[in-house]
Amino acid sequence: MFRKEIKVFDCTIRDGGLINNYQFTDDFVKAVYRAVCESGVDFFEFGKKLAESDEYTRQKYGPWNFCDDDDIQRIIDSVECEHRPLIAVMYDVGRVDITKLVPRDESPVDMVRTACYVPDIDKGIDLARRCKDLGYLTTINIMAASAAIENDLIEALEQVNAIKEVDYLYLVDSFGAFYSEQITHYLNLYRKYAPDKELGFHAHNNQQLGFANTQQAIIDDVNLLDATINGIGRGAGNCNLELLLNFLKNPKFDVRPIYKVIQEEFIPLRKKIEWGFNDIYGISGHLNQHPRNAMKLRADKRKKDNAYDFFLESTRLDDVDIA
Repeated sequence: MFRKEIKVFDCTIRDGGLINNYQFTDDFVKAVYRAVCESGVDFFEFGKKLAESDEYTRQKYGPWNFCDDDDIQRIIDSVECEHRPLIAVMYDVGRVDITKLVPRDESPVDMVRTACYVPDIDKGIDLARRCKDLGYLTTINIMAASAAIENDLIEALEQVNAIKEVDYLYLVDSFGAFYSEQITHYLNLYRKYAPDKELGFHAHNNQQLGFANTQQAIIDDVNLLDATINGIGRGAGNCNLELLLNFLKNPKFDVRPIYKVIQEEFIPLRKKIEWGFNDIYGISGHLNQHPRNAMKLRADKRKKDNAYDFFLESTRLDDVDIA
């Protein structure tokens, strides 16, 4: 449980924002940031840094989908704390204007994480290189590894390993489909074909395994671990930060501020938006499917709990895909 090399990465606002188009109030973001600072967590991810357009606006999609430096600095300056986590933002391949990224020494941001699927690994690597040239810590987060053709994944891993500009390589269980033995299998695969890279792990909780699979990643010597407060995140959510901090038994972490912000901010938020395990998300995880259909069903108050109907429809879609 205790390993001093382990670093904890909070992505509460970034992954949680996928539920409500990043329409968090400044007061909520400040409360989350303050709790993370006081808890001793190593990294704090404000959100995505995507390109704004006439159709893709801050008003509709929220400021934390775009993470302007001024917005980030405003939150940081509002919180007094002895410990300051490193600040991260995320790029999505194909939705980025990297010309707006200033050098690291001119920005409050320390790390840029690049999320991409296996077919776009070349574009992801290019973004990571350009971010590293500007002085940022970098990651490549290969999305939906559970759905990738293994030979294609291996080729992507070899490409990432061949460049020095990537600091961390992430195994991402995007669909919450993995069991613990699969975590070990994929981490072994990552180490075999990208032996020069430090690994990170990002879990989803579709089958109530987000925390358990993060524990397995720890057992398998992964030292950068993602989690969110109260498990908030897309669909069934993520590994709970409070559970992870309790498990790690590291005196540098203090879980009390996390429980305080859960009590004061997250319990009221649950009355407005939904996250966490239910049978609909369990089905999508079991079938290794993107949760978009599950989320669509959960938004329909008349049918949101029709697990039997959803299972039949989802397996029918699987049959169509196989054919």
